[in-house]
Amino acid sequence: MGTMRAAVVNKPGGHFEVIEKEIPEPQRGYVRIRVEACGICHSDQVVKDGIIPGIPYPRTPGHEVAGVIDKIGEDVTSWRVGQRVGVGWHGGQCFKCDSCRSGDFINCEYRLICGVSYDGGYAQYMVAPQEAIALIPDELSMVDAGPLLCAGLTTFNALRNSGARPGEVVAIQGLGGLGHMALQYANKFGYKTVALSRGDDKRELALKLGAHVYIDTAATDAGTALKKLGGARVILATAPHSKSISSLVNGLSKNGTLLIVAASPDPIEVDSVPLLFDRLSIQGWLTGHAKDAEETLNFSALFNTLPMTEVYPLEEVNQAYNRMIEGEARFRVVLKM
Repeated sequence: MGTMRAAVVNKPGGHFEVIEKEIPEPQRGYVRIRVEACGICHSDQVVKDGIIPGIPYPRTPGHEVAGVIDKIGEDVTSWRVGQRVGVGWHGGQCFKCDSCRSGDFINCEYRLICGVSYDGGYAQYMVAPQEAIALIPDELSMVDAGPLLCAGLTTFNALRNSGARPGEVVAIQGLGGLGHMALQYANKFGYKTVALSRGDDKRELALKLGAHVYIDTAATDAGTALKKLGGARVILATAPHSKSISSLVNGLSKNGTLLIVAASPDPIEVDSVPLLFDRLSIQGWLTGHAKDAEETLNFSALFNTLPMTEVYPLEEVNQAYNRMIEGEARFRVVLKM
């Protein structure tokens, strides 16, 4: 079987250690992926700091995995050795619970999370259930494909299911790992795209990424500015700042939706009167399943909507993780094996 290098967290709050360990064998219904690149996501903090209870340690995180299938387990019918594939946050489903029977796999009662329920992509090899795998088009590099499987998928899937129609105002709050992808998708979907971020220094980049309008939230009230544009049909909140998210509701048009894809540690406060009188909605959106991921990858290849990345070798995983967690990276950090 041989050995491989993998980054492991031995206990909640511990540093990453790069170790040699046995290459895993794919069990029934699983495939083994030779990892070429794996994005580092803010959600990897749940493993690093033990935020989700019951995680078995040591654990290798990573759910923005891009690589090549090098072995398949028994009863794998959908995949073959040599295919370029990826795995995102949604790492498998049971097919038997009420949600799965309804085709709502993302809400499976027994869903698996790649890099949480089982070892993820901060390693040279990993195994995953066949239903969690997405095909990567040849036009995309592995480094680009990794972040598209989470940051790309989350924003692409949220926006295309938001109810916004071409020509309507869609505002993207935050210009980070999620926001810089959301601006590109919103523009390509035909929305009147508005970027909301603090400071005028981000204006040029926001316009380059696809914003038609830039609102400096440090200099002006975002809700008031959006109302002057007629109100936003959808505001996608990608930065986890409760107070700034709360203030955005005033910028929605009638029947507008505040769509939240970033988990904020503090409660979001909303005045119920405009919710009632303007029939506003507040909705959360969590990533997507493997087919959603494939559609994200295919769209991104077709329209050249790519992440901005910083690339590090596996041995520098601690430095790379810290760049991400401290918000210093522009905008996604990727480990290259």
